[in-house]
Amino acid sequence: MLDQKVKLDKDTRREAILDVASEVFYEEGFDAASMSTIAQRLGGSKGTLYNYFKSKEDLVEAFVQRHCAMHQSEVEGLLLADKGHYRDSLLSWGRKYARITTREKTQRNFRLITSIAERWPDVARLFYQAGALRGAERMMEFLKKAEAAGEFRFDDVELAAHQFIALCQNRHLKARFMNYGEPPSEAQIDAEVTSAVKVFYAAYGV
Repeated sequence: MLDQKVKLDKDTRREAILDVASEVFYEEGFDAASMSTIAQRLGGSKGTLYNYFKSKEDLVEAFVQRHCAMHQSEVEGLLLADKGHYRDSLLSWGRKYARITTREKTQRNFRLITSIAERWPDVARLFYQAGALRGAERMMEFLKKAEAAGEFRFDDVELAAHQFIALCQNRHLKARFMNYGEPPSEAQIDAEVTSAVKVFYAAYGV
């Protein structure tokens, strides 16, 4: 029990460090942010910080992984590969995905991480692998089950998965990434995703 409590305390402290680090990253950017600033904001020492993260790069990677994990948890369980629920599952997933990717906090993370893609390519690759690529893989798993049940017919299921995701959010995502306008309304998201599902079924539905 004591070991479990110590682990919980350590996990809580780690999350608190990531919360504060996130604030500093948003305010100063990855390059300008320092471990000293983060430690000062936490009210502790750099030594304590290094007990949890070996370097700033390690802390940035943890920030990216947490960001992606939080997004994955929000869409978890929406793709129900049950006969008769495929269309509803795609609609639910598409609306949630479009909502997540176009909201302001997500866009701040996108801009922050892509700003270091050339200087820290490993972090950028981690962001893609843990985020967009993982989401596409889960969509592929769902579509394979739907195809096996006779709902769709694909020549290339990987291509189809990426196509559906792009149909749901590509237009609004580009505008939001360039900080053009406000996040789309619920009505706009619903219209975009409903159209995406209609087009997808027209192309691949049996």
